[in-house]
Amino acid sequence: MRITVFGATGGIGRLVVQRLLYDGHQVTALVRTPAKLALTHSHLTVVTGQLSDRQAVEQAVGGADAVISALGPSLKRSTTGTRVTDGTRTIVQAMEAQKVTRFIGLATPSLADPQDKPHWKHKVLPVAAGLMFPNALAELKGMTEAVTTSHLDYTIARITNPTDKPATGRIRSGFLGHDKVASAMSRADIAAFLVAQLTDDRYRRAMPAISN
Repeated sequence: MRITVFGATGGIGRLVVQRLLYDGHQVTALVRTPAKLALTHSHLTVVTGQLSDRQAVEQAVGGADAVISALGPSLKRSTTGTRVTDGTRTIVQAMEAQKVTRFIGLATPSLADPQDKPHWKHKVLPVAAGLMFPNALAELKGMTEAVTTSHLDYTIARITNPTDKPATGRIRSGFLGHDKVASAMSRADIAAFLVAQLTDDRYRRAMPAISN
């Protein structure tokens, strides 16, 4: 498949690109600084540009079978603005213009899915995140709404505590109050889950929580 990746220079995004290439896909990555990707491959095309550059985003999305976004907000309390929300809106608009429908991305259990049942995470996580990372939580809400209010065929994986531990291959997924989903998860397993959604229909237009 031809897959466009956003957030490819981040901890999860780089692993997504590596996994896609290992599986034989053609990958296009939009990055601000190509040197940060530190990866070359015959099946990898790097487009240099900003998320605010609609033309660059459309160039990256054009001809893709799906988009995987590993974008996430900064957790620095000094960060302000809505760069990631605005960038996600640009991606959605570019996908709609290019008739690319499949979107796979990331969020947090601080945001509920309609299939969740009442759960302590719905009460504790939004309060904690709002106190510690208010701008990040606002960004997550904005970027998620940009996708879920569109007509895209999306899967948004909600993660709580990404770690740098090795991949285990043991992944729990589901909805709060229904399924046994914990909190910690290795970035390598998160990347594997995102890539697996390219051929998995279970979570179409849904936001499963995932963990090891």
